[in-house]
Amino acid sequence: MDVRDTSSAPGWRGARGEPSLSDMFASVRTAREGSFWRKLLAFLGPGYLVAVGYMDPGNWATSLAGGSKFGYSLLTVALLSNVMAIVLQSLCTRLGVGAGRDLAQACRDSYPRWVAWPLWLSAEVAITATDLAEVIGTAIGLNLLFQIPLAIGVVITALDVFLILALQAFGFRWIEAFVVTMLGVIAACFAVQIALADPDWGAVIRGFLPTGDLLANHDMLYLALGILGATVMPHNLYLHSGLVQTRGYGQTPTEKHEAITLATIDSTIALCFAFVINASILILAAATFHGSGQTEVAELDQAHSFLAPLLGSTLAPTLFAVALLCCGLNSTITATLSGQIVMEGFLNFRVAPWLRRLLTRMIAILPAVIVTVLAGEKATGKLLILSQVVLSLQLPFAVVPLVMFTASRAKMGPFVAPRWLTVLATAVAALIIGLNAKLVFDYVSG
Repeated sequence: MDVRDTSSAPGWRGARGEPSLSDMFASVRTAREGSFWRKLLAFLGPGYLVAVGYMDPGNWATSLAGGSKFGYSLLTVALLSNVMAIVLQSLCTRLGVGAGRDLAQACRDSYPRWVAWPLWLSAEVAITATDLAEVIGTAIGLNLLFQIPLAIGVVITALDVFLILALQAFGFRWIEAFVVTMLGVIAACFAVQIALADPDWGAVIRGFLPTGDLLANHDMLYLALGILGATVMPHNLYLHSGLVQTRGYGQTPTEKHEAITLATIDSTIALCFAFVINASILILAAATFHGSGQTEVAELDQAHSFLAPLLGSTLAPTLFAVALLCCGLNSTITATLSGQIVMEGFLNFRVAPWLRRLLTRMIAILPAVIVTVLAGEKATGKLLILSQVVLSLQLPFAVVPLVMFTASRAKMGPFVAPRWLTVLATAVAALIIGLNAKLVFDYVSG
């Protein structure tokens, strides 16, 4: 196994400790020689696990609401959100490869405990909020497909940790293969639904152009803020900076620079794929619901029930439910991995890998299960919105350290982010934080 020692790295307070995702660290072999495409193939995978967070049930709710209420107009916001995500995730690959630390480890090694521990608690709250959305989405998918009561479906979602343990026994590539397969199913489901909906493609293209209505219309601005707030998720920043270290890319500066490039290409391709899925949800809602006058569709089960009569096909709602279930399964898997990265990184927590993964999963999912069961089926929409607000509150505590670490030559050495990327990332961070602050303010003020 490739072991990368960063204990003497400049700018960090001490040794990194146990590597990120230690049981999978550097477990995927890379091609040191050969063509560019052969090298890239070895790095494809982590980006798709990260992309899952950009199409979770929380994103579904905001995209459905935006498409049903304003047609194709908010496609430009979805595109802008994706560009911002690409910028921030590129910094995650730089931190993970260049500094040999995930974001949680970097915080632990840079800040005193009185700062690091609140950051850890904040990250755990964000992961719990993420799990809340994933649990609800998966449970609704099970209910729509198999009529399983929501409370039972919520409990079933806790078993996904055993799926990860089973897949991991064959290697980390199997986890990646499962996630990519689910993404393929989701894409196929939406391709068929959009073909049935037959959208106005001229209006779709115009939807990617900025519109002045975005600032003039308060309701449109609020939904735009919701789409932005649901896109960049804190746990993805921790997740990606750890996942890139599953590759055995070597220790020399040349090897690391190449690894940063290849890992960034991987995440960019994957996030573009996630954008296609998110745009598809909005396009489906615009063509189906907005076109028929159903402008207040936001609940997932409500959208499912409307599809059959509006499209004249019983296949459409079934495909919608299948895609939702696959999305929920994928999201809970990646949330489990991010929970492990956060706990290990902040606390340097050492225990048997299977027990550690089970423990981190239970810490994240138990509050989500309790809240979902107590709230009942009629509150799922409100819980999805609440989860996005909680994520908005936590986002600055992940974005700001990430930008600061990757801009520091003392910490990153030759892998410091170029000045133009730091300026762009700072602008992106300021925009996201400002818009999310407004979203939270609007939510609190009613």
